[in-house]
Amino acid sequence: MALGPAFMAIGYTIGTGSVTSMIVAGNNYGMKLLWVLLLSCTFSWVLMEAYGRFTLVTGQTALYGIKNNLKGGHVIAILIIVGVTIGQWNSLIGILGISANVMFEALTLFFPALQSKEYSIVIFIAIVILSIMYLVLWQGRYSYLEKVLIFFVSLMAISFVLSLFFVMPSSAEIAGGLIPNIPQVEGGNMLVAAFVGTTMASATFLSRSLFVKGKNWGIDNLSDQSNDARVAAILIFVISGSIMAISAGALYGKGETISKVFEMVYVLQPILGDYAVTIFILGILGAGLSSVFPILLITPILIADYQSGELDIKSKQFKIITGIACLTGLTVPVFGANPINAQILTQVFNVFVLPLVIISIFFLLNRTSLMGRYRASLAINIGMVTAFIFSCIISFAGAAAIIDMM
Repeated sequence: MALGPAFMAIGYTIGTGSVTSMIVAGNNYGMKLLWVLLLSCTFSWVLMEAYGRFTLVTGQTALYGIKNNLKGGHVIAILIIVGVTIGQWNSLIGILGISANVMFEALTLFFPALQSKEYSIVIFIAIVILSIMYLVLWQGRYSYLEKVLIFFVSLMAISFVLSLFFVMPSSAEIAGGLIPNIPQVEGGNMLVAAFVGTTMASATFLSRSLFVKGKNWGIDNLSDQSNDARVAAILIFVISGSIMAISAGALYGKGETISKVFEMVYVLQPILGDYAVTIFILGILGAGLSSVFPILLITPILIADYQSGELDIKSKQFKIITGIACLTGLTVPVFGANPINAQILTQVFNVFVLPLVIISIFFLLNRTSLMGRYRASLAINIGMVTAFIFSCIISFAGAAAIIDMM
């Protein structure tokens, strides 16, 4: 594996969900939700460290370890698979909605007459995207395409970080954003839950044990694993925080409303000018499409982990599961939902399985018969307990936000 697990974690985390959530948050609330991002990234570091440490010490992957070492582990592992699948497939719905709409809006720049056929063209684009992705994944030739897409994501991320120097919010505003406070306005709870869902995703922690094992690291690499987890959390915070900050600096308080995908391009205009549209299109597509592969893979990977078997992309099981995921992804285009709102809503579903994922690794990491002298330290235990409480609060807030929409 050429890239470290840290970059795999970033690939899972930095996508259209994080870009959309950070831009909308910065536009609507300035830096007031920076504390949510900081906590999410801190707890993500703790959980990446926990799952990575478990695998290095025991040689077991996450779900296999849960299944075989916890009372009722079979049921817990299955619930986690179901919960992660629901969360990730919902993310796929939002990603495809954003990707199809950004391609449609790019086409209308050259062919304005297409505006009258938005619904049918967006559906057609979505079907084409999924068909290509499914065929590439089926044949196992996605590594090269994924590298190209990651290049565009990196290009957009660099553009966001550079833009920060032109529209940096005041130090007082940044400091104020570190004080816990949920905006008491419509959509506040939803956005907070979406923040956590996109930066503290269970799939990142569960897949980490597989990536660490694929790296052929052993118990002698405990410090490497710890440094890697720390780097991943810091980079996620820096990139996501930069997006929020430039959105706050460029848009907050100016009365701008972000209801269409292309309206998010405003945040790149301070530095890129006329090139902002091009970079944004390539970057948001790269962020979205590069996220499709891991989302399509996550359920087959988790099932293989549960079975302690090898992932066979030629198997009937793999083709059926990824095919169902692709069909699920068409929800937003088919129903004509607003892609911005849908992307934020779908990220919320990632938080509901978090408490179970956290409490499972807490018990595994504190079992002396498994971990020996490498069992969780006091600091890691405090981190996991705090993360568990935080995840329960956010899950409640997310559920309340969804109920309020009904």
